[in-house]
Parts: sequence; C-alpha cells; structure tokens
Amino acid sequence: MGLVLDSGVLIGAERDAKPVSELEHGLYRAANAEQARKRREYLDTVFAAIPVEAFTRTMAKLAAKIDAETRQLGRTIPFADLLIGATALHFGYAVGTRNLRHFRMVPNLAIVQL
Repeated sequence: MGLVLDSGVLIGAERDAKPVSELEHGLYRAANAEQARKRREYLDTVFAAIPVEAFTRTMAKLAAKIDAETRQLGRTIPFADLLIGATALHFGYAVGTRNLRHFRMVPNLAIVQL
C-alpha cells in the first residue's frame, strides 16, 4: 500500500513542514528573502524525493461527495485535508499524518499516525 503524506508532516519537518499548495503558500508568505530561499530549497529537495500526483477531476468528484456527506452529518473537513484524503482514497493509499482528528472524518480512509 502507498502512503500520502499530510502536508503537516512535511511542514513539521521543515520548521521543528502541508499539501503542495500549502507548502508553496508558505514560500510566498516568507518574511524575508532568506526565509523564502530556505523554503524554496526545502521544497525542491522534498519534490525531488517524493512524487507529486496531479489532482484530477475524478478526485475532485470524490472530494465533493465526501464533503457533502460529512456536512450532512454536521462535520466539516478542512479543505486541504479533504483533498489529501480524496487523493489517498483514489489511489488506494493510506494517509500519513499527525492530524488524526480531521482525517478520521474521511470515510474508509486508512490512516498511519506519524
């Protein structure tokens, strides 16, 4: 079985490192040029070592379905975590995360606590 890493795992590794969009977002919110340079270097290293899959329309449909169903139950999964969970389900992978609370709301998602 494959493993999709929650971006929080990568962010934690960077600062103590999120989906690709969250990691890139951090780059553009850097406080200064040196911090931006360090974050770009980190991202380049991460992306050279870990494959990044494209998010497809099929995954978007799955995410929309999960979002609608969980909201009917009174639960809201944060958008980034919803996309990560849908991607993992699409590929039949588990999610490696420290954020059990959000990912436990995604039905049928295998979770590996990191």
